[in-house]
Amino acid sequence: MTQLELKLSAEIEQLKLELLKERQKYLELERILFGRKSEKRLPKDSSQLDINFDKLEVLEQEREQFNTLVDEIQVESHKRRLNKTTKKKEASPVIPASIERRDFILEPEGIDLEFFEKIGEDIREVLEYSPGYFYVKRYIRPKYKLKDNKSLKTKIHQADAHDSFIAKSYAGNSILAELVIGKYIDHLPVYRQVEIFKRNGIKLPYSTLNSWIHQVATELYPLYEVLAKQVLNSNYIQVDETTLPVVKDQKKRAVKAYIWGIHDVINEQLFFHYDQGSRAQRVVVSLLKDYKGFIQTDGYKAYSIYEDKKDVVLLGCWAHVRRKFEQALKEDKENANKALDFISLLYQIEANIREKELPPQEIVKERKRLSYPIIKNFEIWMQDIYPKTTPKSLLGKAISYAFSLLFRLSRYINDGSLLIDNNLIENLIRPIALGRKNYLFCDNDNTAKNTALFYSFFGSCKKIGVNPKDWLLDVLGKIQNTKYNDLVNLLPKQWAKINN
Repeated sequence: MTQLELKLSAEIEQLKLELLKERQKYLELERILFGRKSEKRLPKDSSQLDINFDKLEVLEQEREQFNTLVDEIQVESHKRRLNKTTKKKEASPVIPASIERRDFILEPEGIDLEFFEKIGEDIREVLEYSPGYFYVKRYIRPKYKLKDNKSLKTKIHQADAHDSFIAKSYAGNSILAELVIGKYIDHLPVYRQVEIFKRNGIKLPYSTLNSWIHQVATELYPLYEVLAKQVLNSNYIQVDETTLPVVKDQKKRAVKAYIWGIHDVINEQLFFHYDQGSRAQRVVVSLLKDYKGFIQTDGYKAYSIYEDKKDVVLLGCWAHVRRKFEQALKEDKENANKALDFISLLYQIEANIREKELPPQEIVKERKRLSYPIIKNFEIWMQDIYPKTTPKSLLGKAISYAFSLLFRLSRYINDGSLLIDNNLIENLIRPIALGRKNYLFCDNDNTAKNTALFYSFFGSCKKIGVNPKDWLLDVLGKIQNTKYNDLVNLLPKQWAKINN
């Protein structure tokens, strides 16, 4: 081989090497531009992307071929993105086609359809619930225009859209009522209700159902304010508090919070109050404010602020005293039983009074004749036995508790409308304890406030024998069109009078 041939051969090999390098750079660039996100990383050395196509004429053809390849890759990539978008759009709907549809046609008012032609319609689907199954209401609103009217500015006639309790939502009132009743009456946590929906072919996230419940509470809040105001206008209320675990921090840990119950004994209504979970005396003060009348409570010290307040009479609870001595049975059965005998006599007198259906004046006479001597003897017995007990023993604590509250415990004797204990409010609080065992805790303070609101209404329904679901379903259909001054007619007691 001549020297010239050797030189040309060397140059060819060099060109092949450079061509290979340039093609590798192109492949890297293609991977960066069109590869998966995890692969779209820039080279560490930026000079690797500095491709000089004018360096060698031999590369021109290769570059054109590669540009064609790039165009092909871009087209395929675009098709792939379109396919993904199409698949997303074809995802199964929230309300599947298998759910029964019931059509409700809303025709426009004030026109004679004989002179109009239909040019279209709008359809809105709303998910509803009937005991045992789901169904869909289809609100169909046909559009009409005058026949033979070829004007471009012809007027379109159509009925007004169906009002939705939650704007732009497909949740019907019966679904909302079922959700709320499920959680606060049947004590079904929301996540269980999600599963119930899913078994019926309806896939809704936990957050959506929670949001619906919260929006129902928001709409009912003005009615809750009216209820609270009515209860606090009563001349005789019972107050108690109970625990309600609430998540308070970012670590999602539930803490022991408190919810307050206030029962209107005279009008058989109640409401619950939540104030950041506090049990402090400031809550009592802000809640009762300038209340005037009888307040019946247990011995919790927060209520003592009303002991000497003008126009307020504090009443005690004999049921709480009885529990203290029942606890002492395990330490001193003889003396604890003696105390329980005194208390049992007081309750027997009350049972006899109820059976006789005596008027208030006669009740006072019976209590003064029978109950007062028993309480006086109970006081003497406590004064005699207390020095013989250990103050920190269960019996010592029970005697100390009863003796310190004896004035409050005795006041019911002088008024035939007053009760011997706080059991009515305690019974009304019991559903909260059942709820605690099932949904365990409230997600936040707002959920706890919603809990107070719903238990207020449902407790009031229970007190007067109103079906809470019937009440709620009717109120959901009316409250948004009811003036504030007329809201009182939607409270359970007034609602029952109107609807019976």
